[in-house]
Amino acid sequence: MRYKEIFERNYKNKKVLLTGHTGFKGSWLLAWLHQLGAIVKGYALTPENENDLYLLLDGDGLCHSVIADIRDKQNVKNAILSFGPDYIFHLAAQPLVRQSYKEPLYTFEVNVSGTANVLDALRELNKPCSVIIITTDKVYENIEQHYAYKEVDKLGGYDPYSASKAAAEIVVSSYRNSFFNPATFDDHNKVIASVRAGNVIGGGDRAKDRIIPDIIRGIEKDEPIAIRNPQSVRPWQFVLEPLSGYLLLGAKMTEQPKLFCSAWNLGPHTLDVLTVKDVVEKAISVFGRGVYCTPPQTGQPHEANLLQLDISKAQKQLGWQPKLNSAEAIEWTMQWYKKVHKTPAINLTFYQINQYQQL
Repeated sequence: MRYKEIFERNYKNKKVLLTGHTGFKGSWLLAWLHQLGAIVKGYALTPENENDLYLLLDGDGLCHSVIADIRDKQNVKNAILSFGPDYIFHLAAQPLVRQSYKEPLYTFEVNVSGTANVLDALRELNKPCSVIIITTDKVYENIEQHYAYKEVDKLGGYDPYSASKAAAEIVVSSYRNSFFNPATFDDHNKVIASVRAGNVIGGGDRAKDRIIPDIIRGIEKDEPIAIRNPQSVRPWQFVLEPLSGYLLLGAKMTEQPKLFCSAWNLGPHTLDVLTVKDVVEKAISVFGRGVYCTPPQTGQPHEANLLQLDISKAQKQLGWQPKLNSAEAIEWTMQWYKKVHKTPAINLTFYQINQYQQL
């Protein structure tokens, strides 16, 4: 499926509220929505440093940006009700596992209460709206076995980040059942879905404790890249893969509002998984330089070693398919970083979006 036609039909000149628009994924989604002709209002915290993708893209020129905390119930409500969105993509989050060990309460406040604030404001929005809540592939009770998790599997979470996102899924389910039930859609005109995706890679990511930014920092500083868990297996995917799923789901929800109000997994094919070591070696190969080391890991917080998703529901019901395999995802990512010193980030980002839409 080529996305451009269905996306332009559903998003051109439509109002889209995008929380977390200053983050890595949020910046890519903002660029894509801008290309599609959407009218975007962003709600997020200030970018953390001058190299953040949002600033490289001149994100303020792509949307009306509201800098505010997702935990601020009244600010969230005001932003939504004053704008009157046709779509909401809720990406605002504390997104890091290791950071959640340092700031567990903040993580729960942002990821659980922040989600509830968005959904609660919808109760006063007097117009149709399609809402996509972004969680993570880590919402499942991980049994650390070669098993691809389905949307109906048990939710859980060892670390505060994973637990907070699983809790957010329960919040979504409660609000959908209680206030935005598909059976009573004609009364409220709201459709709510959640999407579980993770281990996203792509140009412009500068987060701490994520593998691609760690690789780039090591290369830039001419230092060995320290990898914590070289044999950990993850479903790696290029950033435009889940974003295409978000946009496709939003479009389908609008066109057939009673059929898509549920949870969805988005990820690579089950057999297309790489270890952290594989990713580092491929990235170094594409970039053309860099070395890595595996220092002893003692006293480190728990992180899952194995995680896979079953994406058959999205394939069968949404018609969504991954377009790039893991090796191609790394290739596209590292090419972005290689070229960004000579080519404006906005040009590289728009180019990759256009290339992806043609696949």
